[in-house]
Formats: sequence, structure tokens, C-alpha cells
Amino acid sequence: MPLQIVRNDITHMRVDAIVNAANSTLLGGGGVDGSIHQAAGPQLLEACRALGGCETGSAKVTPGYGLPCKIVIHAVGPRWQGGRCGEREKLASCYRTSLALARAHDCRTVAFPLISSGAYGYPKAEALRVAVGVIGDFLLENDMMVYLVIFDRKAYQIGEKLFSDIAAYIDDRYADAHAERADMRMRRVQMAIEQEALRQAMAPRAVSAGSLDDALARMDESFSEMLLRKIGEKGMTDAQCYKRANIDRKLFSKIRSDRGYRPSKPTALAFAIALELPLSETKDLLMKAGFALSRSSKFDIIIEYFIERGNYNIFEINEALFAFDQSLLGA
Repeated sequence: MPLQIVRNDITHMRVDAIVNAANSTLLGGGGVDGSIHQAAGPQLLEACRALGGCETGSAKVTPGYGLPCKIVIHAVGPRWQGGRCGEREKLASCYRTSLALARAHDCRTVAFPLISSGAYGYPKAEALRVAVGVIGDFLLENDMMVYLVIFDRKAYQIGEKLFSDIAAYIDDRYADAHAERADMRMRRVQMAIEQEALRQAMAPRAVSAGSLDDALARMDESFSEMLLRKIGEKGMTDAQCYKRANIDRKLFSKIRSDRGYRPSKPTALAFAIALELPLSETKDLLMKAGFALSRSSKFDIIIEYFIERGNYNIFEINEALFAFDQSLLGA
């Protein structure tokens, strides 16, 4: 999917470009900056010396040298000074400039750290919001795979109030262990019924041409057909829909060309979010893909939380899903 939050060491990311959270001298430092210089080797430092430094909010490019990437984009983020000295705009400028440089160098994949959130003291929840906002806006207009790389899950934070609100929402709706076991038993029974129905349906039997034609004429609308109908009803283009859904263009092409395509649950829900469907219509679309929302699933409850509040920003939803260690929406 176009924006993915991952837990990894950015120096191990096999992408076209990685972004270095550099200081204004570009001569190396601690944290991510030091790790990138160490992994790239001494040639990186020599290349950085030739650049003559960089202003806060801007970025410059060097080759990747010993790193598994073509280029390194050195972005200089702001130091946190209480939020009253233009820190947000300078941080946003780091991401915009870095993405523009990646595009100018024909990069299809780029990995970012959470700039300024370490030694520079930018509050992690706010730094994350800026990163996701700028990257999300860029991806609505550009085709690129962007990774936001978190080295340590403990260093990852969404807003404290949002986290506590979602946690309380889950607690109010999350089934207890007994109900969950009962639900699992019910699923096993339902699965057995479905398997028997499938076995009977596939058993050889005589069917007249007329009855077969009638049965085919009564086939329900498929997931793909319902999705395309909803896109038309919303007055959206295909590109607007799959970009808002955090879905790759190639996958969307497969869905469009195959009436019987069966997406994964996160993909189906991503389209529901992109289309800003209410909960009832989300359930209908999900059912076409063979899924349902369950009160015994944290993933499902978090999706329901955002839909009920009318928040269809898929990147913000994915922030929350990542914080609760759930699968992300998209392909």
C-alpha cells in the first residue's frame, strides 16, 4: 500500500531512498543520523561535507554508498521550542522537500524516520500527525510507496486522548472470554454448515438449461460490482478512490477487471473508508467480500469507532491500528 507504518531499522530498508534526520551541518550525529552514517561508510561523510550544510526545514541528497538504497535524503528538522517558533511548518517542509527530491530522482519507494522526534524533542504524537498528514496529501497526487519506519514500538505514540478514547470504546464493546469462546464455537458450526452446503452444491446433479439460466440471472451483485457502483454514485474517479483507500493502482485494476475478485478484509474496509460509507453500507460491502464486523475483534471495533465519528482519514485510522498492534488498512 502507498503508506505503510513499519517497525524496522531504517538502515536495513531496501528502498530507492531513505531519509536521514540530519542536523544543519550534515556531518553526522547521534540517533538515526549516526546509524545511517555508520552503515553507509566514510564516503557518505565526504559527500555531506561537499554540500556545505543545510537549512532547517530543507533537505539535500547524496548517494547511498554502503546502504541498500540509491540515495539518502538528508532532512533537517526543527528543534522543539514549545510550538511557538514555526516548528510545525518547518517539520512539514522537511517531508514535502524530501518527497519532492525523491520524485525528482525517480524514486518509487522511500523510507522516513519520524523526523525531529528524538533528540530534537518534538512531541511524538504531533510529529507523527505532521508526517502522516504531509505524506498522505502527497500520495493523493503521486504514485509512490512510502514507509514510515519506527525503530522501537515504545517510541511510537498517537495522541494520549485518542488512545484512551479508543481503549475505552474497545472495553465497552469487547466481548469477554466466555463470549469469545462462544463466538468461536458458533463460527465452527457455521463453517461446517457452509462446507456441507458447498459440498452439496458441487455434487453432480442434473440441471436443466432453463433453471441454470434463471439461477445465473438471480446472482447477487459481487464485491467488485458493488464497489464500482458506489464509486460512480459518489462521483469519484477510480484514482481518487484507490488513493484514498491506500491501495496500489495495480491491485485496483485487478479488482475492476475481475467480477469475482475476493479482497482481504483490510482491503475491503479500506474501500469503505475511502467511499465514506456509513456503518450499515460498510457492512454490506464487507459482506460482498465474505466478511463481517465482530464485537470480539479489536480491529473491527477500532474501524467502527472511526466510522461512527465520521472520521474517514485512512492514515489516521492506520495510526490507531498500528498503536493497538492491529493490521493496517489497504492492500
